[in-house]
Amino acid sequence: MSGFRVPRRIVTGHDAAGVSVIVSDDTVPVTRELPEDGVAFHEVWETTGAPATIGAAFDDPTIGDITVPPPTQGTRIRINEFLPGHLDERGLQSPVHRTESIDYGIVLEGEIVLILDDSEVTAHAGDIIVQRGTDHAWANRSDRIARVAFVLVDGEFGDDVLQVLPADIRGDLMRHGPRD
Repeated sequence: MSGFRVPRRIVTGHDAAGVSVIVSDDTVPVTRELPEDGVAFHEVWETTGAPATIGAAFDDPTIGDITVPPPTQGTRIRINEFLPGHLDERGLQSPVHRTESIDYGIVLEGEIVLILDDSEVTAHAGDIIVQRGTDHAWANRSDRIARVAFVLVDGEFGDDVLQVLPADIRGDLMRHGPRD
């Protein structure tokens, strides 16, 4: 057993008469496990614009490639699981990366370390991290699994941030999926 637990996803919708109904109740359909890194990504939902379209049809927006940033003007929610014992020589479990997004990390279970350029902080179950386009990495340095729900919202760097970041920062952003 890998130690990962694929989350259940319940999706609501409307029937032909406008009645509220459950249109899907199953595990999330898209999961990517990286056992060598002790990490799993479970895609829950995404939107592709703002305001998000609420349509009558149930077309699953998670089917396809897993990418780290959300779609342009969109959102993404995923559950990441970090197994213990998978740190690299720097004590990290993920690569250092930056996206042009606001990411809400809600620790569901265990604890996770957020590593920034000049500091790090340990977040515990119930804590919420608001990650605002900064270089960062993650590490589970405990002996238990860490489960974190991430809600990613497309963003845009303000001029004040662009003035202090390298001129080619947009070329250095993570735009792909895990290990792609």
